[in-house]
Amino acid sequence: MASIARDKNGSRRILFVAPDGKRPTIRLGKVSQRDAESIARHVEALLVAKTANQPIPQPTAVWLSGLPQTLAAKLARAGLIELPETKVTTLGLFLETYLDGRADLKPATKIVRRQVVRNLKEFFGELRDVRTVTPGNADDFKQWLVGLKLASATISKRLQVARSFFHVMHRRKLIAENPFDDVRAAATGIKDRLRFISREEIDRVLDACPSIDWRVIVSLARYGGLRTPSETLSLRWQDIDWAAGRIVVQSPKTSHHPGKGTRTIPLFAELRPILTEAFELAPEGAEYVVDPRFRKAAMGPGGWLNTNLRTTFIKIICRAGLPVWPRVFHNLRASFETELVESYPVQTVTSWLGNSPSVALRHYLMTTKEHFDAAVKGNDSAAKIDPNKAAQKAAQQVRETSSNKQQAFTTNIENPLVFPHNTSICDTLLTGEVAATGFEPVTHGL
Repeated sequence: MASIARDKNGSRRILFVAPDGKRPTIRLGKVSQRDAESIARHVEALLVAKTANQPIPQPTAVWLSGLPQTLAAKLARAGLIELPETKVTTLGLFLETYLDGRADLKPATKIVRRQVVRNLKEFFGELRDVRTVTPGNADDFKQWLVGLKLASATISKRLQVARSFFHVMHRRKLIAENPFDDVRAAATGIKDRLRFISREEIDRVLDACPSIDWRVIVSLARYGGLRTPSETLSLRWQDIDWAAGRIVVQSPKTSHHPGKGTRTIPLFAELRPILTEAFELAPEGAEYVVDPRFRKAAMGPGGWLNTNLRTTFIKIICRAGLPVWPRVFHNLRASFETELVESYPVQTVTSWLGNSPSVALRHYLMTTKEHFDAAVKGNDSAAKIDPNKAAQKAAQQVRETSSNKQQAFTTNIENPLVFPHNTSICDTLLTGEVAATGFEPVTHGL
């Protein structure tokens, strides 16, 4: 029969005599007397079944099925049960098999995630048993990424992807806990890379563009808010409704989300003269607004990754005599969104640009010098505002935003911009490898 002993430190253990005459001990740790007695009863049932060569009683069999792995191992060492053989799942095999089986991921997304797979295999080893990865190991992996001198946003994203991999392992009961649950890194420095590109600066860039295609690319980013290269190079002539003043934007980046494959934006007044000129110069039967050779060069096995638009655009910025700003295309889109929120409700602006208010606040909207200047001057001008007119204007805006009718957008195509074709060669070019994540912010749901 099994008996319970209590040590001086409060720990309990079960003592019994095995069929071979040995006296094994099962150490339970600091458990209650009631729990110890329950375990002892099951130990006695296992002992009787083993001695009489009989099946394990049903209540004990059910108890064994939900037993913690540590206690089951102690019973096995005492000779009361046999643990089933467990198949070792190696880190490299799981990651490669799981990623290959994700048919819902775009090729470009898989390329980005394979960067994390390479990091995990390099740090832990391909043959590492996933059950042996501890929270401490996950902390060490984070510090290893920091040692690679990666950007904080990159470290944050790679830890997020690693956490998602181990979350799947936990759901499939390959590991007892997710070691990356509490391992995170703040994506700092995002605001430091935002730069407002003024209309005066973009006019100089447009003057330096070598062709109508480049003037269209720059204009669609700065005065249309299109993502470049994917949305800009996907725009077709049939997507432009000249009479209604609307443009249907094809959005490959968000096409995997229901209802997010396209969005409609106004044919902004700044875009009409550029697009009109491009339409007049387009060859007969042209499908895409920008020459399709740009699209062909930008499309690779991983989607919109293999494009040299950034390299050429940096040359154009240099040719315009301007310093090269960070995230050259993203900041054009961000500058336009910053301007739009001055005149339209944020929910309208974000629906046009295809992001959310929270994403806009974090990644796009900026405080400009003009905001400071207007605030300083506002102290004197505020007293001159007629309260009745202010109330009338506010009421009018409420009626307009609550209306279901679309607002009309007026355009003016007089005095179209003239762009010289002869430009000087840029003497200085900032070079650097393009990250595999492309030029557009990544989406969630990894």
